[in-house]
Amino acid sequence: MIFQSFSWARVIASLALLGILASCGLPQIGPNKRQIFSGSVQREGDAFIVSVNDRVTEATAVTPALGFSEEFRNAGLLGSDTIRPGDVLGLTIWENVDDGLLAGEAQNSTILEEVQVDGAGFIFVPYAGRIRAAGNSPDAIRRIITTKLEDQTPDPQVQVRRVAGDGSTVSLIGAIGAQGVYPIERPTRTLSTMLAQAGGVTIEPEIARVTVLRGGMRSRIFFQDLYENPHLDIALRGGDRVLVEADTRAFTALGATGGQARVPFETATLSALEALAQVGGLQTNTSDPTGIFVLRNEPAEVANVVLGRDDLIGAQRLVYVLDLTQPNGMFQARDFVIRDADTLYVTEAPYTQFAKIITSITTPVTGVNSLATGLSGE
Repeated sequence: MIFQSFSWARVIASLALLGILASCGLPQIGPNKRQIFSGSVQREGDAFIVSVNDRVTEATAVTPALGFSEEFRNAGLLGSDTIRPGDVLGLTIWENVDDGLLAGEAQNSTILEEVQVDGAGFIFVPYAGRIRAAGNSPDAIRRIITTKLEDQTPDPQVQVRRVAGDGSTVSLIGAIGAQGVYPIERPTRTLSTMLAQAGGVTIEPEIARVTVLRGGMRSRIFFQDLYENPHLDIALRGGDRVLVEADTRAFTALGATGGQARVPFETATLSALEALAQVGGLQTNTSDPTGIFVLRNEPAEVANVVLGRDDLIGAQRLVYVLDLTQPNGMFQARDFVIRDADTLYVTEAPYTQFAKIITSITTPVTGVNSLATGLSGE
């Protein structure tokens, strides 16, 4: 009875093995190295397979071209006392007589709390007429008013102060401490000081991007670059709009990694080694360190350099292969730059499929042996 049960188990195991080998339907986390290589141009596919080396690393080290244009960088600092259309001025005029030209009886001063600078840059002062204020400092306006009044009232004394207004303001929105509209004043005439006035950024500085819109112009930089490169701390202009937001770049991690997901960049530049670290590294029991692939649509100018050609037109599908087991493999992975929308894929080790076959064979056989043991014991 036991011999017959054992024979029965061997027959079932053999049939199971034949079925598996015939169907080749073992589960996979994705394509293996052989399947990826089969899609290469050399095998009538549409992707170029490129092994990463120092030359390839240098040719593909393209970082985001963020930075302020020449128009932004060359703009000089605004004079903090310069009056502009939209500003509001406060005027006080003293007259050296009891019954003055402007002041009432028993008064010797006239206070004009809010005088709006119109769109053309002028203000109106009684008996002094229409005076151009835009482009002048409060002291220059004081002298103009004094000159116009001194022929009508003896020894007038004039005080001009800048109160407020919308002629020299900047709007700040996004990931900052206090969104709002801020006047350009002496301490806040540059981008960094204005950001500080608004409470600074509220996201990680490594992923913060700052966009400045001025009229029809737009420029963007990384927040950290603002402090590492003083020449990027541009002078502000009235009407500027400043947006602070998180970096939107991301890559996709798939295969035998610690996590499969769309992963945002954590720094301005990201290497393949850092990208692997972000997703938990390689899976110890299943990953193949010789089969790390970066899939990318490469611009023609870069693809031509990488492939040593000059005839490619338009974006090209390139599959970069990293082998961490090579003598310089870790260094190359550290230097190879990951870009926005890249796909990082790690293949399974060959023995993983073999282990799946063994498991698929032994599992039913173990079940049959258990059944046979149970039957023999009856």
